[in-house]
Amino acid sequence: MLRISTTKAVATLAVILLGLTLAVPSFFSADQRKGFVNSLPSWFPTWIVPTRAIVLGLDLQGGSQIVLEVDRNDLMRSMAQGLRDDVRGALRAEGVQADGGIQLTPRGVQLRVSDPANRAKLMPKLRALSQPVTDAVMGQTGASTLDVREEPNGTIQLAFTDAGLNARTRRAVTQAIEVVRRRIDVTGTTEPSIQQQGADRILVQLPGVQDPQRIEALLQGTAKLEFRLLADSPAGDVDMLPSRDANGQKVPVERRVLADGADLTDAQPGFDQKSNEPIVNFKFNLRGAQRFGQATSENVGRPMAIVLDNEVVSAPRILQPITGGQGQISGRFTVQQANDLSVLLRAGALPAKLTIIERRTVGPGLGRDSIEAGKNATIVATILVVVLMFAAYGVFGLFANIALVVHVGLILGLMSVLEATMTLPGIAGIVLTIGTAVDSNVLIYERVREEVRAGRSIPSALQAGFDRAFATIVDSNSTMAIAAVILFFLGSGPVKGFAVVFILGILTTVITAVTLTRMMIALWYQRLRPKTLPI
Repeated sequence: MLRISTTKAVATLAVILLGLTLAVPSFFSADQRKGFVNSLPSWFPTWIVPTRAIVLGLDLQGGSQIVLEVDRNDLMRSMAQGLRDDVRGALRAEGVQADGGIQLTPRGVQLRVSDPANRAKLMPKLRALSQPVTDAVMGQTGASTLDVREEPNGTIQLAFTDAGLNARTRRAVTQAIEVVRRRIDVTGTTEPSIQQQGADRILVQLPGVQDPQRIEALLQGTAKLEFRLLADSPAGDVDMLPSRDANGQKVPVERRVLADGADLTDAQPGFDQKSNEPIVNFKFNLRGAQRFGQATSENVGRPMAIVLDNEVVSAPRILQPITGGQGQISGRFTVQQANDLSVLLRAGALPAKLTIIERRTVGPGLGRDSIEAGKNATIVATILVVVLMFAAYGVFGLFANIALVVHVGLILGLMSVLEATMTLPGIAGIVLTIGTAVDSNVLIYERVREEVRAGRSIPSALQAGFDRAFATIVDSNSTMAIAAVILFFLGSGPVKGFAVVFILGILTTVITAVTLTRMMIALWYQRLRPKTLPI
């Protein structure tokens, strides 16, 4: 107990010094840190200088909070259009033709097949389009996604059930969260919080956002990219879509999709070599390249409509087959529009339109007030704990207090190197760890007191106090760690911030309350050799 090897002492001090050094950048602004690095001599290896700081959450540095809602009407239209394509495929497979085509309805599609023999042949194919609804927890629920009905006059109705719509909405929210995350990550926003809220909403918190309007535009655009052919006339199986080349006037576009954005592997902004206008260069995967190459080979000389979110951004004429899987999109873009479009295409299309139903801005002033309140709470808690420990255990309390200060510094250092987000609940976590960190010292000191009362010598009492209390310390910290881990994985937002700080506090307790305190007491005893313990 009273013999601390030089290697162990140096290693302990090195870890503590490193942790405290990593915490230093968090006490300076980004400009101050950058200015310090720039002031170093050119020969100095700047990579060894810690520059990472703790990331402040929305409640501490301000920013934007946005609540997005999946547009169920848009989702239903998308589902109905997909169902129409599936029904069209079933008609082709059975060689049946619908009287008057396939009509969209508010809940699905309908068609009329007057020939009973053709209906009998077609109905099994249509019923096969209905799938059982599955739940992530309960599995199959017994409900179906589609209600397929055959009426006496030959009309066939295919309507999505409520269970099918709800299941599709849940999947759409899950997909939308991933797409939103990819779009925000590209903008460089640090530590955004993106989580589901209710059945069809997404909560997005963006700390420190300087341009919320641009973020909102990126989040709301579905980025559904399709390559179709311009139709010769508005008659037939066509859609009338607005065209940028025609100053917003609607043009006929065939409904058949030759290729779509789902097969894109990359999209980058650039400039046209001839006109020097901003464009977006795209690249397909193998499947998309084959589809695009076949479509352009079969339609040389025809104009191809590049449709983005049901708008024709450009309609270049196919001069020759494009078999390389690469191309470009032009549409009178500005540089910012080309950059944003490339971001949207790389992130992928949203399954449905997202509508902003709530926006809230947290000013940096409120964040500063929160930080000051947190600082005051931390200072008051530290002073009270320091006074109590010193009054109760004397010089041993002083050792515990030194370890406590190092403990807080190590938490900040770990948060800096991990670039963890500090929230107001995180500050509460630090205040809580200030109280729990000295619990280990209290257990050790009380055990030492018991050993001294039992007649043990000072070295033996100190050794027994640390050894026998260690198992209890491990047990108590393990139970707290389990609770903190559960909070981290099951909680969200501020709760996770609290859990992260608490977990780091538990880890640093082993270094400070046990190892560092033990080393200080050993060095104190070896130097002074007291006859009695001041405890």
